[in-house]
Amino acid sequence: MANSEYTKPLPRQLEPELTDPFWEGTKRGELLIPHCSFCAEFFWYPREACPHCLQPGWEWVPVSGRARLHTYTVVHQPAHPAFADDVPYAFAVIQLDEGIRMMSNVVECDIPNGLEINMPLEVVFDTVTDDWTLVKFKPLVS
Repeated sequence: MANSEYTKPLPRQLEPELTDPFWEGTKRGELLIPHCSFCAEFFWYPREACPHCLQPGWEWVPVSGRARLHTYTVVHQPAHPAFADDVPYAFAVIQLDEGIRMMSNVVECDIPNGLEINMPLEVVFDTVTDDWTLVKFKPLVS
């Protein structure tokens, strides 16, 4: 459920024509990643051309949302005062099963004791306003 009183900084789209499909997917609870039509590689972040083969033809493809914790830092002193009530929190590099890495937060676990490098994760969607749903990851319970 969206919070109309959300006061934290929100993502800034520098190139909305490239990133709108990603954010629309998050609103539907779907993780979409750029996938090259020429070399069939996934990549992150979205850009004009594939970084592997330099071809401009790519599409947004839904991915599994399964991942592993590549690395992280525990934030105790947030850079913005709006996040003061959230500390400590995990700012992490997430390795998706499809091979790409993206930055996000690890949630729904004890910070820092519940974190372990290479731990399995799954995507969760945090709807913070009617316009913004953020991608986060939680431990995968088997």
